[in-house]
Amino acid sequence: MIESAVAELTAVVCTSSACAAVSRPRSTHYRRLHPPVPRPKREPKPQPRALTVVERTEALEVLHSERFIDAAPPTVYATLLDEGRYLASISTLYRILHAVNEVRERRRVAVHPPYVKPELFADRPNMAWSWDITKLLGPYKWTYYYLYVILDIFSRYVVGWMVAAEESAKLAERLISDTIIKQGVDRDQLVIHADRGSSMASKPVAMMLADLGVTKSHSRPHCPNDNPFSEAQFKTLKYRPDFPERFGSQQDGRDFCRGFFPWYNDDHRHSGLGYMTPADVHYGRAEVIRARRVDVLSLAYATHPERFVGKAPKPPQLPGPAWINRPVEEVVLTQ
Repeated sequence: MIESAVAELTAVVCTSSACAAVSRPRSTHYRRLHPPVPRPKREPKPQPRALTVVERTEALEVLHSERFIDAAPPTVYATLLDEGRYLASISTLYRILHAVNEVRERRRVAVHPPYVKPELFADRPNMAWSWDITKLLGPYKWTYYYLYVILDIFSRYVVGWMVAAEESAKLAERLISDTIIKQGVDRDQLVIHADRGSSMASKPVAMMLADLGVTKSHSRPHCPNDNPFSEAQFKTLKYRPDFPERFGSQQDGRDFCRGFFPWYNDDHRHSGLGYMTPADVHYGRAEVIRARRVDVLSLAYATHPERFVGKAPKPPQLPGPAWINRPVEEVVLTQ
């Protein structure tokens, strides 16, 4: 047992060192040695200002009477007060009704079903896409252009984009269908994830995805963490040094994106991809590139081993599976 091991070690070293040797917190050790004495349960004392049982019964009978059966407690309170009679406060009358389950919403209130946290997994390209729409500021106040972007969550490769003057389900439907055809996606191969915007959750888009054999997935309301890849890509876009504060026209926005997305796909070294470009990962060139990096680093180590402390340098690992809301693995602690 850990207690006996700690006891043996304390004969040689201090208690803190003994607990550190067996990976046990010192507070836990002392708590095991001197367990807390359970306190006796206190009997609840009646509130001296509370109504008696007879008074509560009388108040409930008044509330149930034919005269006040459909009246709210404030109305009962005010009516009796005007008649020179006081039973209890308004809050007490509500508590009396609540005790017999007679306080509830009388209207029909819509009950929304609980939203399930999306969990998406991709270990190869064209297995899961994420798409979203962001606004580009126009030349004047309250003028915007809308940038639609479809991103592969495994490779971070932008497989499709479009700049439009409005947010439209028909435009989204056309962009998604054209991108699926361009990427050669087969039926029952792809999951497309998006938030719950009007275009994302529209029936035309849902029916188009069903016809193409594509599974749709949605974020929970007001939860941007459910769509992290698209949010991160938009941040990269808008933090570029040449990203303008405003675009002069819709064509101006398209011209900027024609320069940005080739850079993002083919030149941008992504930290989440082992500093590979999205195109290298998307089109299966990552293993060859990493092998070349290994050769370069091996030659550098052979030439000047004294410059590398401890071991030979290695390039970053190849990107592993990508997740949206990865399930928390249960860890079983054994002693």
